[in-house]
Amino acid sequence: MATDNMDKKAMPNRTIKVLDIILNVLAGIFFVLCIFVIILAIGSKNNDGAINLFGHEMRVILSSSMEKSEYTDVSGYEIKDIPAGALVSIETVPDDKAEAADWYAELKVGDVLTFSYVYETQEIITHRIIEITEKDDGYVIVLRGDNQNSENGALTQTIDTTSNSSFNYIIGKVVGVNLALGAFVTAVKSPLGFVLIIVLPCAIIMIAEIIRIVNMVTEKKRYTRAEADKKKDMEIERLRKLLEEAKMQSSITADGTDGKSKSPDGTDAESKSPDGTDGKNKSPDGTEHSADLSGKQYD
Repeated sequence: MATDNMDKKAMPNRTIKVLDIILNVLAGIFFVLCIFVIILAIGSKNNDGAINLFGHEMRVILSSSMEKSEYTDVSGYEIKDIPAGALVSIETVPDDKAEAADWYAELKVGDVLTFSYVYETQEIITHRIIEITEKDDGYVIVLRGDNQNSENGALTQTIDTTSNSSFNYIIGKVVGVNLALGAFVTAVKSPLGFVLIIVLPCAIIMIAEIIRIVNMVTEKKRYTRAEADKKKDMEIERLRKLLEEAKMQSSITADGTDGKSKSPDGTDAESKSPDGTDGKNKSPDGTEHSADLSGKQYD
């Protein structure tokens, strides 16, 4: 029975520990998400929604022009298909002209570039290089999306790196693709997504922490009260034992002394007169006489 009671008491404690672990893990994940959102807020300086971090841009792909197509073979390329909604990491063109020239020299067919291009309006496009040729101190780069309806069904874009055009220019090379991060960034940028992903978890964690603090304080008070009660019970038990010992000692003393003198051999001893008599007057012939208060003697 004692073991069952101990098991019943241990179960809530184990449950609380498991909940604490889960809460700590969720708090850690939420903390990482908050850091990421802060980075997004700090890095989002461009009006076109790009996030600038450590020489790289992060952008969410809005169209399906780079999704897989049966007319495009991308098996030999580093960057495969890029689904709509994915977040791409872009290595930007260096600002220094010499470094930019070296950067362009490393480009090859199959690389995916993000660039600014004007059709009717200026657009930010991410497409794959299908042709690259040298021109003077630069390059002419032809790009096209992977998602084609036919073998020649997609439009191409041409950028001349020697041109001083402020409309058609290369932003950088795509070096990474992540669909999950793209979905997260898109969700966080929407009001509803921000509430569900940031505000609501924050509120839940705050409430859970408050409950945990209240429970800790309550448990501490309960433990302190239990310790005080334990000490009180111990003191009462100590005093009870002292009282029982005192009563026992008193009882032993009362049983050993009944008002009569004891002889050395333990028998009761009566008071005797100096001559060994028991205090009664005897006549010279040995008869006993009693004396009354008037001093008269009677045979």
